Order: sequence, then C-alpha cells, then structure tokens
Amino acid sequence: MRVTLRDVAAASGVHTSTVSRVLRGDVQRVRPETVKRVRAHAAAMGYSADHWAASLRSGRTNIIGMLVPRITDVVLATVFESFEEEAAKNGYLVLVASTWDEADKRRAAVARFVDRRVDGIVIADSRLNDADINAFAGSGPPVLLVSRRTAELPFVTGDDYGGGAQAGTHLASTGVRNVTIISGPDYASTSRDRVAGCFEAFTASAADARVEVVSAGFDVDSGRRAMEEVIARGLPEGIFVVNDFAAIGAMSALTQAGVRPGHDIAVVGYNDIPISAQLPVPLSSVRADLSAMGRVAFQRTRELVETGAASSSFVETELIVRESSGWGPRSGQTAPVTGLGRPTA
Repeated sequence: MRVTLRDVAAASGVHTSTVSRVLRGDVQRVRPETVKRVRAHAAAMGYSADHWAASLRSGRTNIIGMLVPRITDVVLATVFESFEEEAAKNGYLVLVASTWDEADKRRAAVARFVDRRVDGIVIADSRLNDADINAFAGSGPPVLLVSRRTAELPFVTGDDYGGGAQAGTHLASTGVRNVTIISGPDYASTSRDRVAGCFEAFTASAADARVEVVSAGFDVDSGRRAMEEVIARGLPEGIFVVNDFAAIGAMSALTQAGVRPGHDIAVVGYNDIPISAQLPVPLSSVRADLSAMGRVAFQRTRELVETGAASSSFVETELIVRESSGWGPRSGQTAPVTGLGRPTA
C-alpha cells in the first residue's frame, strides 16, 4: 500500500502540512530537528511523492526547462549541474536543451517545454534586444535569464563589467599601454559588458593608453584566427580575451608565431575554466562562481514560479593572476586587483 503524507505525519508527530513543506524543501519556518525527523521517517517508510496527483491539485508540475547554447560548454554545464542539484533538493526536475545559439532551435525547444507544462524556463542563450524572448516572456511560463541578459527580464549573471574592469586594471598595473581586446559575439551581453569594463578601467588607469577591439567567437578556433589577424597588423603589449577557450586559441597563435605569453606579451582570459591553470603557460583569468550562479538561479526561478516576481543578481568575480600576464611564480610578484563596479544601465 502506498505511503501517504498522513502516514509520515502520524509517525513524525506533526501536521500533514508540515510534512508537505519539509518534503518539498520549504524548511524556513520549520525547526531543524523537525525537518530531520520528518525526512528520516519518510525515508524509512519508503514515502514517494505522487507528483501527478500533486500537479492536478496545484496546477504545477515541478518541472523547469533550461535552454543553453551547448550543454558541452564547461561553463554552462557547471551552472546547469549546480542548478539541477539545488532543484533536486527542492523536489524539482530540470529538463535541458541545447540551442546552438540558433533562434529556430530555441523556439522548438520552448514549444517542447510548454507542451510538458513546465513551471518556468531558464534561458542561457539570450541576445541583446531579444524580441523572441521578450514576446514569449509576456505570454508563456515565467522566464529567468542566466549567464546573459536582455531588456528588463530578471537575470542571474556574473558581474561581467566588474570582471572586465579587473582585467583592465591588472593589465595597466603590469606596465602595458597598448592592449587589444578580443571580444565575443556582438549579441552577447557577456561580451559587451566584459569589453566595456576592460576598456574603461584600462584607459582610466594607464596614461596614453591605446585599445583596439577585435571581434571573435567564444571558441578556440575563432580566438586563434582573431589573434592571427592581430599579429599580422602588429603586436600590442597586452591581450584581454573575453572567454578562456578563445584565449587558449589566441595563445596558440602567439606561440606558433614565436611570441611568449607572459614574457613578450601579457594575456588575460575570462571564466577560469579548469584547464586554464594547467596550460604550459598558466592563463590569468577572471573567475565567477559558476556553482553559486546555478544555485541562485534556481532560487530566483522558484521565486518566479511561486510569486510571479524575482530580483536580478550579479555573481561576484575574482581575477586569478598567473604567468600569462607576466606576474606570478615566474617573477615572484603579485598584483592585487579590484573591480570598478558595474554599469547602471
């Protein structure tokens, strides 16, 4: 016979509503010892929630859909894993779909999510001035943006402007006065904000500063191609690349040209993916707490589902200084950095 909430409540000595709150993760108003007791009884008795019946009663499915450009991207995979872990703790199931940054694929994925009656949709591939998202957000399930942002929709992202500012301040502190910024796609807020932060911080910190911006993608090959174009025109003293994969491609092009990152040129990337510290020349990189981004994104999504509103959040960034920018173990020097804050618009 199926174990019910009433059975768990009777065994735990509490009201059925308390058991319901505990088992769906709403424990803020419940004493810790009660939470522990209810969960122990539920596990011992083999309680399993009847999600279909709960959905019929509440009108919710406890399912969230998440759209990412590519689930193989280590940055968004880390965000997704943290989001999913937090969701599972609170009784939610997460469905994920890759869009490859293509509008048609996103529309098809959104339609599948709507068919499955998801309670909310988390979008990690939004574009600046994204008409599709703006239109959908007004007529479909609640929408939260993660990693990138657009318009006035609630979001959880890294402090991309502040992170770019940390990179620019650091490059100025190494003594370079001529910097090239290798940006990402123009449609991504992450690229725009990181470029703006670096540009403004570097030009504010370095006398007679010169900055060039070169467009690329977020992948190794586009970073390599962009760097080859820069080399052909003449090398700057420093490089800031808004994505570590593109930075790895850029350093490959530099090495093939006989230019030594950290010796002949300062290089800074962004995201601090695990391989960045393991490269032949360890890469200086701006790190955002991606796991925190996932956890906060779930919390904001749940707020949207339950209340219809949620605040936006920036996840703080930290520049990890390594040998590629001319500081670190090779020279024995360190360079403290602080962000200049984020734009107000």
